[in-house]
Parts: sequence; structure tokens; C-alpha cells
Amino acid sequence: MSLTKTPPIKSKKIRESAKGKDCQVRIPGVCNFNPETTVLAHVGRGSGVAQKCDDIHSAYACSDCHDVIDGRVREGNADEIIIYAYEGMVRTQKLLLEQELMQVAK
Repeated sequence: MSLTKTPPIKSKKIRESAKGKDCQVRIPGVCNFNPETTVLAHVGRGSGVAQKCDDIHSAYACSDCHDVIDGRVREGNADEIIIYAYEGMVRTQKLLLEQELMQVAK
């Protein structure tokens, strides 16, 4: 078993695809529903301190939902926030497949 760390998968096209999209995280009482603020928010954890996960483990998130996911703003139950973030990631992955920015082997 190799202990060599592989760099995270990054995609400029996936990151740029978030621009103007609806927030897919939609935390109740937090989401601003403003597509002008949407960015690709990393949901998973990287393999080290301050290391981001792969871009495919991300969600389209408005600025307010992104702040909560990243812990800049404390809101609600932490376990529930994780669920909203991961549900947003699933919805985002579906959109990435539809945009042909991700592919599943057939």
C-alpha cells in the first residue's frame, strides 16, 4: 500500500460552471437564493490540513450557504449542515453530468 498523496482533482471548467447557477445546498433560513453569488463549494475533506478535496466533491452554493459550510458563519446543527452540503453535492453532480462536465462509464 502506497502512502504517497495524490494531488486533488481540479477542473477549471467545473469551477467556472457554478457561475450564475442556482444554489444546490439550500440551507433553510440561510440560503440567499441569489445565483449571482454562487460558487463551487468544496464539501468533502482533503487528505491533509488546509487541503481541499477534489472538485467533484463540491456543490453549487450561494455565498451564505458557502459561509456556513466552510464554518465562517455558525448556523444550526453541524450534522444537519453536513447533510445539506452532501445533498447539494449530489444535486450538483447530476447537473455536472447533464452539462457533460462529468462522465460515468457505461
